[in-house]
Amino acid sequence: MPSIDDFDRQLLALLQKNGKLGIQDLAAQTSLSTSPCWRRIRKLEEAGVIDKYVALLDRRALGLNAMAYVHVSLLEHTEETIKAFDSFVARTDEIIECCSITGSNDYMLKVVAPDAEGLEEFLMKDLLALGIVRSSVTNFVLRQKKFTTELPLV
Repeated sequence: MPSIDDFDRQLLALLQKNGKLGIQDLAAQTSLSTSPCWRRIRKLEEAGVIDKYVALLDRRALGLNAMAYVHVSLLEHTEETIKAFDSFVARTDEIIECCSITGSNDYMLKVVAPDAEGLEEFLMKDLLALGIVRSSVTNFVLRQKKFTTELPLV
């Protein structure tokens, strides 16, 4: 891990809140001049601390009003089964997050759809139709209490 000082933390905090800030704004808000500010950001990018810049979209504004967490247990844990599941996850746009987890299930998926019927269709026609899922437990999100992509900068 690269050495990160207080100036780097300030820059990272500002960029997490608004990735569109320009070098001049970042420099002004951190009391750095533009050249050192640019060099620090470049160093953080090259070190992989800053992975990429993206636009965060409002799912509801795009008509994706339903969200669920789906806990998945596979029938078997062979290399072929895991590759098939990984391939399914990679090509399925409704899955916006997938984690391999500990406990009684193998994976946790975060899934979005236009509505509850869309989630049911995903589950029945896509996920369970794979033929490699032993069981799934779906938790529909009623209300999202917190959503952030900002990481704590310790």
